[in-house]
Amino acid sequence: MSTMIEVRVFATLRQGRDKVTMLSPEGITCAGDILALMNIPREEVSILLINGFHQKPETPVKDGDIVALFPPVGGG
Repeated sequence: MSTMIEVRVFATLRQGRDKVTMLSPEGITCAGDILALMNIPREEVSILLINGFHQKPETPVKDGDIVALFPPVGGG
């Protein structure tokens, strides 16, 4: 039985997207594939977490993983 990959987007990355998106793991091998599927340019992602740990777009993802994407944090 196939589960899903849960993708959570925050702040400006949420514009035009759901806060939480469930994706089928078929055809997804790494976090970068998720960015491509969701039309999120890599340069717009400052923090990428997989199951709570900092990772890179090249990091493999699998069924049941939770991927969180954060934009660069602005402010002064």
